[in-house]
Amino acid sequence: MIAPHLGRASDLICKTLMPSESAEELAPLLDHFIARSGKMIRPGLVLLGGACLGPITDEHIRVAAMVEMIHDATLLHDDVIDDGQTRRGAPTINRVWGNESAVLLGDFLLSRVFRMTADLEPPIGRVVAETAVRVCEGELRQVAQKQNWQLTEAEYISIIADKSAAFFSGCCRLGGLLARAETPQVEALDRYGLYAGIAFQIVDDLLDISGSEIQTGKTAQCDLNKSKLTLAVIHLLGAVGASEREKVHVLLNHPAESRHELDALLAHHGSLDYAHEHARRYVHKATEALASLPAGDARDALAETAHFMAHRAA
Repeated sequence: MIAPHLGRASDLICKTLMPSESAEELAPLLDHFIARSGKMIRPGLVLLGGACLGPITDEHIRVAAMVEMIHDATLLHDDVIDDGQTRRGAPTINRVWGNESAVLLGDFLLSRVFRMTADLEPPIGRVVAETAVRVCEGELRQVAQKQNWQLTEAEYISIIADKSAAFFSGCCRLGGLLARAETPQVEALDRYGLYAGIAFQIVDDLLDISGSEIQTGKTAQCDLNKSKLTLAVIHLLGAVGASEREKVHVLLNHPAESRHELDALLAHHGSLDYAHEHARRYVHKATEALASLPAGDARDALAETAHFMAHRAA
């Protein structure tokens, strides 16, 4: 129902990233990047959030393009940090053009967003900025907790709420604000985005453990290889006894050589099922948050989107 609007957002991204006449040598790099668009979930949330409460406007399109550019910038930087070789089923920018180009292209996208933010109404620009800050803070928190095998489930949820879910909730909030919705409706969209985003990240972490590169379109086991804890691993560490926990620590410290053994332990102790069930619970909370919004196709599409997020690894 929002495909034409997403198309306009994509067109705006292409126009925004077009190199100047004096920088035509950037064209191959930018063409490779632009040709590999993602699922556009975040801009879709901006548009569906707006459609729940009124007509989709040019400002919705502009902000939808901006949030996708912010997301793409984080992926470019993530691929450098994680040494990712595949993204969206194609070689990553860092693999083809090197880390310098990938980092600077991410910075280029962010600088374009900064320029576009200057043309927004201050309350909207503030939400865009605050969302970006919180995402970066969450990423930093996750890096700071690498190899902390005592990380609790509550701490993990708090980190992914910042790292990923804040982006989803910010997109939904922006959609409502641009529709000039009442505060309770905007808050309902915000809660929906937060819970749906937590479910999305739980499942994304599961895909990193058990998904194939064909299934996900990106390099597998980046989180394990970088010693980043996930909900399934946290559950496993709590499910095993003290002696076996030391063995799991050894496996986690050498994930590349122990993938199959880790997979077997996660399955044996029900850790994968545990994470799946938690994702489904957050989807339920997300759909409950939609109850106060007007019934219609847009609200139904948001509910379906949340269910999609939790079943990608089913």
